[in-house]
Amino acid sequence: MTAVAAQTADQPSDQRTENTLRKARWRYRAGVTSRALAAVFGGYALAALTSVALALWLPLARAEAVTWGMLASFVVYPCAVMWVFAARSAARAWWGLLLPSALLALPVALRHWGVLTAGAA
Repeated sequence: MTAVAAQTADQPSDQRTENTLRKARWRYRAGVTSRALAAVFGGYALAALTSVALALWLPLARAEAVTWGMLASFVVYPCAVMWVFAARSAARAWWGLLLPSALLALPVALRHWGVLTAGAA
């Protein structure tokens, strides 16, 4: 086998390797982008919902409850960001933010719609 024939025989394999590497790089970048978006937007949503939920649920004067809710949101947001980048996958990171957000949003929405009263929440 000549050098030219050996080179063309290896070319499809090299091309497959290059395509595989290109896909792997794309998947990695998409995962990091998804995690960054989850950290920024999902973390903000979770922190905001925590603030609202605590402001509604704490048995304090309204101004104090709002203050404690806001203080708690400053703890929740960095924890959410750390969770997003510590999660095993980007999908787990999103689910780890969406599930607690939904659990916080449901009673807040029910109270807003008048289904729950102030004493029940």
